[in-house]
Amino acid sequence: MSDTTETLNRRGFIGAAGSLAGGIAGGVMAAGAAQAATPSYDYKKAVESFRFKDNIWNRDAYAKLQANLDVTKIKYGWFGGVVLGVRPNEKVRELFRFEGMSTCRFEKRADGSYMKLLREVGYYRDFKTGEFLTEWQNPYTNEKVKVVPITNDPFNYAISEFYPDPPSFGGLNQEKPPKIPFILKWTPVGKTLLLETDIHLYYPNALQPDKWPRESAGKMVQASEMYRYNIRIEDMADASKTSVEYTGTWARVTPWLPWMLMGQAEGHCTYECYMGGFDSIDSIPADIVEYTKKNYSKFLTPPDKDTGRSLSSLEVYAETQKPAPAKQPGT
Repeated sequence: MSDTTETLNRRGFIGAAGSLAGGIAGGVMAAGAAQAATPSYDYKKAVESFRFKDNIWNRDAYAKLQANLDVTKIKYGWFGGVVLGVRPNEKVRELFRFEGMSTCRFEKRADGSYMKLLREVGYYRDFKTGEFLTEWQNPYTNEKVKVVPITNDPFNYAISEFYPDPPSFGGLNQEKPPKIPFILKWTPVGKTLLLETDIHLYYPNALQPDKWPRESAGKMVQASEMYRYNIRIEDMADASKTSVEYTGTWARVTPWLPWMLMGQAEGHCTYECYMGGFDSIDSIPADIVEYTKKNYSKFLTPPDKDTGRSLSSLEVYAETQKPAPAKQPGT
């Protein structure tokens, strides 16, 4: 029972002391008026308005998650969780925590598509203390290594009525699948709209083993990313919203990180993270914003325009780092 209804019923009871019939009638009528003034939200009707099989609706709904249809506004992303080490014949190992943020906005194209312009930065943190890591003692090799954060600038892609081509990673990935209508996997459950989007990749490594023997996991990169979105149904149904906030999870299966200096050793890393997309930077944890402001201030705003480049962390690593010297005996 609502507080308003309780208050009205109490007033009806007090009135009954002077006039029982009038008090009860007044209380019932007031309670009925309160209920009529606050109707419950019709989630079934809202879901029926979603055109799940229409690729234009899918394009625009997904675009509202990724950025803001108002191209003058910035959308802020957050991700945070743990990175696990996976090797054959042993338990999975908790390596470190991972947390970061992104900023993005849209360029609207003449064909109705949206070009997402994004910068993202990700930091590795001590698993127990949360300290931002600049060095890390690799438990697999017993070697202290320099930690290289994620600094993807830019990572852009188009959102249209057809599935986009896989990321080009600076031209390394030449895969060109056929044009398929952009129909996503939506699942309404109660008051929540769920969405799953996955990508599985296999493409030439920017860090080739002959030049990067300690950093490279091999000539090819095998990586997967899995996203799970939780969205308020009433937000997605509100046609006046140009952006829809969400929370969810993000997982990534990837080779050993190059700065771990594991080379082609058996095994891989798995990221298990929460994520969210927000209209205000105030929704991002304050320590992440402050650390970014102090060390990577450029990442607090998205790119101004699409330059045709779209790089992941491996391509950025190849451009910004140098091959590590050979490991010395006994170290």
